[in-house]
Amino acid sequence: MKNIFILIGFLIFNSGFAQFDNINAGEVLNYRIHYGFITAGNASLATTKTSYKGQPAFYVKGTGKTSGAAKAFFKVEDVYESYINENKEPLFYVRNVAEGSYRQHLQSTFNPANNTLVLVDKKHTDRPAKTVKVPNDVQDMMSCFYYLRSLPSENLRIGSIVRMNVWVDDELFPFQLKVVGTENLSTKFGKINCLKIIPSVISGRVFKEKEGVTMWVSNDQNRVPILIKAELAVGSLKASIDGYSNVKYPLNFSK
Repeated sequence: MKNIFILIGFLIFNSGFAQFDNINAGEVLNYRIHYGFITAGNASLATTKTSYKGQPAFYVKGTGKTSGAAKAFFKVEDVYESYINENKEPLFYVRNVAEGSYRQHLQSTFNPANNTLVLVDKKHTDRPAKTVKVPNDVQDMMSCFYYLRSLPSENLRIGSIVRMNVWVDDELFPFQLKVVGTENLSTKFGKINCLKIIPSVISGRVFKEKEGVTMWVSNDQNRVPILIKAELAVGSLKASIDGYSNVKYPLNFSK
């Protein structure tokens, strides 16, 4: 399940309410995670307008869990959270996951004023907090999802490449996204025109190849992720849109 949130996190967004006009506070996106016709679990992303330490902020929560036979075989319950300020900068990021016998609970507090973050391991409370120097364009796994979504349309033309630095758990990863074309995609809601995007990812850690991931995002002002496909070491895994509510603009599905 961590892999799916890396994929979704690799997608597109950040906040800043004046600049974040294409996303509603209260937006909820739901995804079915599956191998072919076999459902392995589900994931959701929800947004709320709130405050963080007295300043306006956008709160994003991502959850994921296994279901059915997959749950009996390998239980996963993951929670990712992020607070993002009006300048499109992450303020506080949480990864709290339970995957089989594995547990991890990390909290990262960002300080945009001096380009640092403080990492706290809530699972190993005996470990001291760690201060890390980060680039001024750093995003966390949730905030990056909202960063690309807020980019001007000219930044997402066919052939465009978007680069960013993403804080994943306790490491910084540079990566890039390339818009390779458009495609009409069939979904449970009907067909929809999408931008087809390929990220460059680190081979050997999660994915089989450097470019083993393909993503399709609605080719409209919403830029909602419709499908994510990953070639993993254990086979092809997909996350397909399964539900949505409170999106800013109508999604133009056709039969």
